[in-house]
Amino acid sequence: MAQVICPGEVLIDFISLENGKKLVNVERFQKKAGGAPANVATALVKLGASAEFVGAIGKDSFGKFLTETLERYHVGTKHIVEDSTLGTTVAYVSIDEHGERDFEFMRGADGNLSPDQIDFDAFKDCKIVHLGSATALLGDQLYEVYKSFIAFAIKNHKFISFDPNYREALYHDKKELFVRHCKEVIKSVDLIKVSEEEGQIITGETDHDKMISALHELGAKIVTLTLGKDGSLVSIKKVYKVESVPVKMIDSTGAGDAFIGALLSQIANLENPKAILTDEAMLIEFTKKANKVGALTTTKLGALDSIPSWEEVTI
Repeated sequence: MAQVICPGEVLIDFISLENGKKLVNVERFQKKAGGAPANVATALVKLGASAEFVGAIGKDSFGKFLTETLERYHVGTKHIVEDSTLGTTVAYVSIDEHGERDFEFMRGADGNLSPDQIDFDAFKDCKIVHLGSATALLGDQLYEVYKSFIAFAIKNHKFISFDPNYREALYHDKKELFVRHCKEVIKSVDLIKVSEEEGQIITGETDHDKMISALHELGAKIVTLTLGKDGSLVSIKKVYKVESVPVKMIDSTGAGDAFIGALLSQIANLENPKAILTDEAMLIEFTKKANKVGALTTTKLGALDSIPSWEEVTI
C-alpha cells in the first residue's frame, strides 16, 4: 500500500502559450495534467515516497489521458472512479507578466465522487492522508469524502496533512463556505500548509505570527506558511523562518503542491510520521529541502512535468 493517500481532483490544465495575457485574450493553449492532489501525489513519487490518488474522472479522452499520465509517474490509480454522467474537470490557466495565474474552471466529475465509492479498508497500511483539493471544500459529495477520510485517519492513527488551496475563480462568491469548511478540517490535522492569502482568509489576521497562532488555536499541530521567493515560516510551538533559493520563475503553477509533496515525502519515510510533531530541528531541515523543490518547480511550464527529483535539487 502507498505511504500517502491523496484524495481530490485530477483535471486538465489548458495553459496559455501567450505569456503576459489574460485568458480573455489568449488563443493558444497547451494541455497538461493538473489538480492539486494529483500534483502532490506525483511530487511524492518523484521524491522517493509512494502515493495513491483517489478521485473521479469523466469516461472520456481527458480522463484516460490523466490516468495514463499518473501511471507514467508511478502514482497509484486503482481507486480512480470513472463517471459516465459527467466529463473530466478542466481548468484554463494564463500566466501574466509576473508569472502569476489567471484561472477559469469548468467543473466536471471530480465533485461527484462519494464515500460509498471508496474502499477505505484498502488504505489501512498507509502512513499519511493528505487533504489538498481545491474543489473539495465547495460542499458537494467530495467534501463528504474528505470528512470520511478524516474519520478514517483518526480511527487508524494516521498523520493528516491539509493544504486548503484557495482559488478565487472557485470561491469568489463562497468565501464564507471555504472558511467554515477549512476550520472544520483544521480541528483534526497534524500539519497545515497555507499561503499568505489563505492564512489571512481563514484567520482574518495579516500579521504572520498572529496568523500562525490562530491556525494552531484552530487545531493544527504544525503550521507551514509559504511566502513565495521569501521562503517559508514553520511552527510547532515557536515560529522559524526558512529561506528559499533564487530562481528565474517562468510558471508558478504547482509550486505549492511541489513544496508540500517534498515535505510529506520526507515525513512519509520516517518510521513514525508523528515523530515530526515534536522535532523542530527535523521540521526545519525538511522545510529547507521543500523550499528548494518548490522554487525549482517554477522554472518550467506546467505542474507535473516541472517537479524535480531529489537528484535535481542541487542549488
